[in-house]
Amino acid sequence: MKLCVFCGTFNPIHNVHLAMANYVRNHFNFDMILFIPAYKPPHKQIDDELANHRYNMVKLAISGESKFNISSIEFRHEKYSYTVNTIKELYNMYPNIEGKISFIIGTDAFLKIEDWHQANVLKTLVKFLVFPREEKFNPKQGRIERLRENGYEFDIVNMPFINLSSTVLRSRIRNEKSIGSLIPESVRNYIEKNGLYVSDENSL
Repeated sequence: MKLCVFCGTFNPIHNVHLAMANYVRNHFNFDMILFIPAYKPPHKQIDDELANHRYNMVKLAISGESKFNISSIEFRHEKYSYTVNTIKELYNMYPNIEGKISFIIGTDAFLKIEDWHQANVLKTLVKFLVFPREEKFNPKQGRIERLRENGYEFDIVNMPFINLSSTVLRSRIRNEKSIGSLIPESVRNYIEKNGLYVSDENSL
């Protein structure tokens, strides 16, 4: 089985997250794209109620999409959600994985990958699919190439940059601006029903 994972806080999940996953589904031959909402991201304070909301919104957003699945793997532990531990557990859960697990990541996070917990172990376990997070991204810039020289296996994904973030969405909701075209309708209805993001309390 060829497995690709998409980890994140998804606070909330939005249409660019889904566009990235769809691009991977349409251009790579994966058997499954596994969304893994973080439970307790390192260095961020978050409560259990919001974590459950984030999980529920991802589940709604990918409902009915072929090859898309969601995992509660990071909700099973009370400790922080370190990516390297999650990936190790996935290899135990899916012993028939073909090659390395692929890992969706933006350039902003990837350029800081060496600061992640046990990064030298993580780089032996996954192949990164790196999505540009800036409009004029240069895939040949020195910082990216240095990571390849340091043993990180990755492909730069050629999806056009779309400038949208969960931070922007939360701000629009707080300021009572429309978000209808930026997230799935099911997620928008969930946010409204549960009164999410109307204050700074739901920020990460």
